[in-house]
Amino acid sequence: MLKLIMKVSRLSVLAIVAIALLTVVPFSVSAAADQREVEDAKVNLNGSSLKLESPLHMVNGRVYVPVGLVAKSLSASVSWDSNTQEATIITKSNDEVVFGNDVPTVYFNDQRYKLEAAPYLYDSRLYVPVRYIAEIAHATAAWDIDKKELTLTSVPLEVVSDENSLAKISADNNLTQAEVVKRNKFSSKDQVKNGMKLAVIIPSILNEKAKPFTNEEYQLLAKIVQVESGYESYEGQLAVANVILNRVASSNFPDTIKEVIYSGKQFPPAHNGLLAKAKPNASVLQATKDALNGKNNVEGAVYFFNPKYSSGSNLTVVATIGNHRFAK
Repeated sequence: MLKLIMKVSRLSVLAIVAIALLTVVPFSVSAAADQREVEDAKVNLNGSSLKLESPLHMVNGRVYVPVGLVAKSLSASVSWDSNTQEATIITKSNDEVVFGNDVPTVYFNDQRYKLEAAPYLYDSRLYVPVRYIAEIAHATAAWDIDKKELTLTSVPLEVVSDENSLAKISADNNLTQAEVVKRNKFSSKDQVKNGMKLAVIIPSILNEKAKPFTNEEYQLLAKIVQVESGYESYEGQLAVANVILNRVASSNFPDTIKEVIYSGKQFPPAHNGLLAKAKPNASVLQATKDALNGKNNVEGAVYFFNPKYSSGSNLTVVATIGNHRFAK
């Protein structure tokens, strides 16, 4: 029998889990191209049948599930911000995890990590790769591809005692004491005391930290986005932010946000005083944050222009959003 199996980090356990979360936002087209519904799939949680209100998905070989029901069943709480399109999960190990729609970066206890696959909205629900959710919710899971059956098992936190010391807990779970200490947000093993509950599943999302950015870079990028597209939709603001970040990533332009904005003649507000006076609105701040976290709706575009004022000759337009055309 063929099976699709995912392993929880450093443990000899299977991992595929999901979370379900209602939203009021239309589904994300960008993630839908390779998406297919897994019809008649079954979900078992801790030995009992669990009925989800939305189907499982298979996307590029990954199992995705909508967010809130499973999270709550695994003793996590879930909240949804419809303005930022972010789901915040508080786990039983008191970790705070934030997933954003189409954002390939996750916030785990305020630290940023790069995701191999981004969450997406579909039919008013946020879908997340199941492996991510299993690991952060301290659960194991197995997907039987032939039976189309997902089996979830909650893993209890380890309670420290004289008989169940940090050393024993670490050895039993094939971890070093340093790994367990770090996973549970301690700076030293001396802080681990009897009676404490320890998480022993180390989420794979912690394997790769996201490229850092400073608050100065964030604010500067938000200001130029405000001046250039504050009146546009969120998508238009996101696109302007990404033109600048695409330039930073290109060998044909300067290597920093500041140098891109202040060099050349593409951004007159940087030279006429408007940039310094700009006060980014909430939509611009969110679009800028999402762009810095890797959400890109104009891949490859390093120019934008308003056709009322510029012809954009010799450029290849990749997208038209609001009053702007985005080109390479």
